[in-house]
Amino acid sequence: MDDSGDSGRPQPGAGEPPPGTGPGKDGPRRPEPGGGLLMGRPFGVPVYVAPSWFVVAALITWVFGGQLERVLPELGAARYLVSLFFAIAFYASVLVHELAHTVVALHYRLPVRRIQLQFFGGVSEIEKESETPGREFLLAFVGPLLSLVLAGVFYAGMKFVEPGTVPGVLLAGLMVSNLLVAAFNLLPGLPLDGGRMLRAVVWKITGRPMSGTVAAAWVGRALAVVTLIGLPLLTHSGSFGNDPRDLSGMETITDALLAAILAAIIWTGAGNSLRMARLREHLPELSARTLTRRAVPVESDTPLSEALRRANAAGARALVVVDGHGEPTGVVREAAIVSVPEHRRPWVAVSGLAQDLTEGMKVSAELTGEALLDRLRESPATEYLVLEETGEIYGVLSTADVERAFVAALARPAA
Repeated sequence: MDDSGDSGRPQPGAGEPPPGTGPGKDGPRRPEPGGGLLMGRPFGVPVYVAPSWFVVAALITWVFGGQLERVLPELGAARYLVSLFFAIAFYASVLVHELAHTVVALHYRLPVRRIQLQFFGGVSEIEKESETPGREFLLAFVGPLLSLVLAGVFYAGMKFVEPGTVPGVLLAGLMVSNLLVAAFNLLPGLPLDGGRMLRAVVWKITGRPMSGTVAAAWVGRALAVVTLIGLPLLTHSGSFGNDPRDLSGMETITDALLAAILAAIIWTGAGNSLRMARLREHLPELSARTLTRRAVPVESDTPLSEALRRANAAGARALVVVDGHGEPTGVVREAAIVSVPEHRRPWVAVSGLAQDLTEGMKVSAELTGEALLDRLRESPATEYLVLEETGEIYGVLSTADVERAFVAALARPAA
């Protein structure tokens, strides 16, 4: 089952990973997490199968195999091969669902980091938000729509096969499973696709994306509670066509565990959506000009003690190494300054502590918000030289300062 999270299309509860180190899209850059087994790159987007998928595939094979034993007892042990095929075909349907999100995202020039098939379905990690509520609605709706189309295709296929045969049972199972995927994802709460659609509607009405996120996230939390309590009750009431008297103690425990897992995934995903929406509201407050430390230019042979004296006199907190023409050639690293004992500073030239400047380390003082974070993400470094539009040195931007500002923005409540 798929859903649509704030930073892409994570499976319920996947949400946005927490910030790591170095500047990134939504904050400090994080190490690339393991994607699992790479299966291909449709439309240039890598598709991974997470290790958890194999656990669920084995579970589906076992459960569906038990059902085949009652429907097609003549299969014998071969029923598990048929069940394995069903598990693979089901996740192929989930992949089509995810590719629908991906194609629309690419159409709107929203970068897609990857698609991952995992525990309860799929994740399309789309790295930017839709610019309008209409695009947001379409981006969310297209996944369930494709699942409904697939259900129709499998239903049509059942007309050409005999009921009670292997093809007939497989087609019926795939039709039902795609209907369930579509119905589940259309529930109007984050992090599901239906929650994204509700968010888009509220966004359109109020003009504020945050209002849509708050409404859809709280509906998502309500759905989590309903799932936790309602799913076991429905099973024991016979609403799924089963006889409650046939339920064993193990099946009761399994139903409760499944409900708890689904509820936790939905609740966590809704919370993650709120957290990232709050962050995005405060992202414009991140400004290169505001976060930059004032710097003084010093020539490469200047002793560290003299350079620090000039910085203190000017009220600056950073050092930029310049050549004889005043052109910047390097940034003195803060960590390197701290590592030099005070008694040695008169004998250490700043050139030995500087990091040579690259084009990627030069940042405009006018950058703010996501544009600033995207720029830093392109060229990870500990310090950046911040320049005015005229090319004059404005100061030095430290990654540590950006990270602190990012965390502070994340902690502030939304307006």
